[in-house]
Formats: sequence, structure tokens, C-alpha cells
Amino acid sequence: MTIRLLLADDQALVRGALSALLGLEPDLEVVAEVGTGEEAVAAATEHAPDVALLDVEMPGLDGIAACAAVRAASPDTQVLIVTTFGRPGYLRRALQAGASGFVVKDTPASQLADAVRRIHQGLRVVDPALATDSLVTGESPLTARETDVLRAARDGASVAAIAAELFLSEGTVRNHLSAAIGKTGASNRTEAVLVALGNGWL
Repeated sequence: MTIRLLLADDQALVRGALSALLGLEPDLEVVAEVGTGEEAVAAATEHAPDVALLDVEMPGLDGIAACAAVRAASPDTQVLIVTTFGRPGYLRRALQAGASGFVVKDTPASQLADAVRRIHQGLRVVDPALATDSLVTGESPLTARETDVLRAARDGASVAAIAAELFLSEGTVRNHLSAAIGKTGASNRTEAVLVALGNGWL
């Protein structure tokens, strides 16, 4: 039986290489290749692939948000997150979004193909080193709103701009930023963003 695949990665070279390598497997067929999370959701709706391989870092809808949307649009499609960024927080968030697996991009092609087959069989596949790191690091200490505020602060937006974007008062934004700085052990909001990014909490 042929396993039909959807590949989503914003780097065309990586996407093409993955497609070529997986296409060499006799039981795997790439039915769609896209470069954004939004396109992944549309392709999943159109093609109903057996397995979707999604990159985490994509413009617009990132891989984790796309995972949840793909699962909603095509419930029979299993999702494997394939990423350069092996961050523990990403793993936890991906599994919460409905992913069946999480591997890093330097996984050998044969192991990646095997991961696809195992996920298609209903099994879960997680990079063992990342799983260990995730247990050691633990869950994000940030609340959902603190996470939203830090994410909005990533590019250096002012308190007023963050408040407008999230429909909050400036005082509330300052309170959330202060709490996030304290919980990440940072000395300022820029450092807090870097700590949160480094742990995959954003």
C-alpha cells in the first residue's frame, strides 16, 4: 500500500531534497509540496494525505499551528514535525497540537522513511534526545497571555503597539511582561524573549 505524503517547508531546497529522498521509497508517494502553513492546510484539505511532514519555522502560520489546522481539516492525516530546531518546548507544543511525531532534519533518510511508516501505522515517533531534554526542561512557566505578549514583543514592538495588537491595556501588557521576565529569570524583555525562544515556548 502506498503512503501519500504532504511536505511543507519554506526552504525550497530542503523541501525538494526531502521529496526526492522520500520519493525513492517504493511505498511512499509525495502528493503535494508547499512552502507555508496556510498552503499546508489547503493541500491537506484538497489531497487528504496519509502523513503530513511539517517544518516548525514557516512564515505566517508556523508548523505547530499548521499541525492543529491540518488535523482539523483532514482528521485522518497524521502529522510528523521535521525541524532544524530541536527545542524541548517545540516538542511539547507539537504533541499538544496533535502531532504523532517529532524528528530533526539531520535524521538519516532511511530513519525518516521509517518514522513515516510507523506514524501511518498509528504509532508515535519522537527523537529520543529531544524527549529526554523535554522531560528535563519541563513545561513552559508562562501563561497563555504572557506567551502572547512575549511573542508580540519579539520584534521590539512598543508597549502601546502590543496593547493595540492584543486588545489589552498598556498597564496589563506591562504586568504580563514583568511576570514573563521574572519567570524566565531574565533582566529585561528582550532577554525574556530570547530565553523563551531558546526553550521553544514561543
